[in-house]
Amino acid sequence: MKITYSIIAPIYNELDNLSELHRRLHEVMDATRQPWELILVDDGSTDGSTEKIRELARVDKRVRPVIFARNFGHQIAITAGWDYARGAAVVIIDADLQDPPEVILDLAKKWKEGYEVVYAVRAEREGESWFKKFTASMFYRIIYRITDVKIPVDTGDFRLMDRKVVDVLKQMPERHRFPRGMSAWVGFKQIGVEYKRAARHSGVTKYPFRKMLKLALNAITSFSYFPLQVATFFGFFSAGISILAIPIVIYMRIMGSGAFFGQATTLIAVLFLGGVQLISLGILGEYIGRLYDEAKGRPLYIVRDAPNSSDQNEGG
Repeated sequence: MKITYSIIAPIYNELDNLSELHRRLHEVMDATRQPWELILVDDGSTDGSTEKIRELARVDKRVRPVIFARNFGHQIAITAGWDYARGAAVVIIDADLQDPPEVILDLAKKWKEGYEVVYAVRAEREGESWFKKFTASMFYRIIYRITDVKIPVDTGDFRLMDRKVVDVLKQMPERHRFPRGMSAWVGFKQIGVEYKRAARHSGVTKYPFRKMLKLALNAITSFSYFPLQVATFFGFFSAGISILAIPIVIYMRIMGSGAFFGQATTLIAVLFLGGVQLISLGILGEYIGRLYDEAKGRPLYIVRDAPNSSDQNEGG
């Protein structure tokens, strides 16, 4: 039997949300009257989510557990979902129910109209602080402006993708992954669907400011040379100030001004130039570090328990 819809839900310590996630997805996907599967990727959970995923798989054969050997991260969990998905359409959704499963029907409608990537646009966000909303808004708009690929603003990973898109994404093996940017980069026919993002059903966010900052760094370094260009700009800027300052300092010295005597001015100039150099080296280090990670060629993830290969290929 060929699968029409594959639903991928990365799981990290979402024990209190799993039953409700399964129930709502069950209702929504049964309404499509099409074969579907739910791929729950356990990203090294420690709160009992692993056992709950296995329990759901025992009572519902459409649930396919992929259990990581340790925590590899949300983006890698999405990648594993792509690898095990068999459906003609693949949906990524968060397990905290902030992305309402009912919206999948709206995404599927656009897919049936011929769109190959249908991304969900957050028109409203419930249950989040003003700081979270502000930083998220800034993040999306900065990424949109400085990256080489125009990633739609106010969109997360919640989206539906056609099988041909997923097959292309599976050929992209980079370690520092940004799936929403990758799906924009591949092109194809894309459209957005607005929805109201709900508050978390239970638990706490798995994306505090530190992780959001890391995600932003991955997005920028994966899809833009802008930081390197900024370093070059700083270099020209500091060199320009120095060139302009030389005749001014000579003139002031000739005129007997005491403004440039002593070590203070020299120390300020050295600190400024040293700061510019260290910032530039740090930016270069980020890119070089990513090259080093890619050169090692380690697997993106290690699976402790997953559907066997015959199940994976069936209906693919």
